[in-house]
Amino acid sequence: MKVAVLIPCYNEELTIGKVIKDFKKELPEADIYVYDNNSKDNTAEIAINNGAIVKHEYRQGKGNVVRSMFRDIEADIYVMVDGDDTYPAEEVHKLIEPIKNGEADMVIGDRLTNGTYQKENKRHFHEFGNNIVKKTINILFKTNLKDIMTGYRVFNKIFVKNMPVMSPKFEIETEMSLHALDKKFIIKEIPITYRDRPEGSESKLNTISDGIKVVKTIIKMFKDFKPRQFFAIIGLILIILGLIVGMPVIIEFIKTRYITKVPSAILATGIMIFALITSQCGIILDTVVKQNKENYELQLSRYDQIEKLQRKN
Repeated sequence: MKVAVLIPCYNEELTIGKVIKDFKKELPEADIYVYDNNSKDNTAEIAINNGAIVKHEYRQGKGNVVRSMFRDIEADIYVMVDGDDTYPAEEVHKLIEPIKNGEADMVIGDRLTNGTYQKENKRHFHEFGNNIVKKTINILFKTNLKDIMTGYRVFNKIFVKNMPVMSPKFEIETEMSLHALDKKFIIKEIPITYRDRPEGSESKLNTISDGIKVVKTIIKMFKDFKPRQFFAIIGLILIILGLIVGMPVIIEFIKTRYITKVPSAILATGIMIFALITSQCGIILDTVVKQNKENYELQLSRYDQIEKLQRKN
């Protein structure tokens, strides 16, 4: 089976050479692709000198890099790993095995279960954000994933070629996990050892801006994947707000048969109407989401049939 190692890179001249050598040692028959994302250092030159196939993605952001990788590269097994030397190449075999055996569509290198991430990671706010996203996803999809945002993953071809990459930046890992859960792909998590970046290598993540992105990601995934529940909650909040505003008006009318608080009555009525519209939007969008899932299943079936015909020929 043809194996491709995909390494998205931005300013990783200190580590990319070692990452390529390590994966060449473990997977000598694999094609190693380094996608340089407008690096300002010698990342691309070092990658070429170490025998990698170097391509360039000029749209900034990891999500844009992954989109191009998934579209351009043909393989049976895809190994995606960061170029910062935080993930051990020697553990790639146990990640590949479930894909080879047809036991999974996506295998996640779980950094958290064995505690190495907690020991090595020096950016504790990032771990806090990871945990929030993880818990939210597990609640929404009634699952028990351990590591949502790991950059060490292995995929089969059907997942890669049918994954609509929408996120431009570092939200891509969350998007892949959500896509797999929503479309019923088989996910398997395997604990791996994590090591922090070597001295002199800097993370591209920003604590404040990426913290804001975490909050946006949670809101967006709730709206996109569970619209009925999302808009039901908004509708309920509006109903409670409408009752708070309108209750004095109702009490006054019951007692006097008159309404003197006209502005409050109009405001309460408007809030209640808006709550009803919001709830209806949730029901409509939930129907649309279900229809999209059905269409996606048909698309997968057609893709599978085409792949089988190509193998026969």
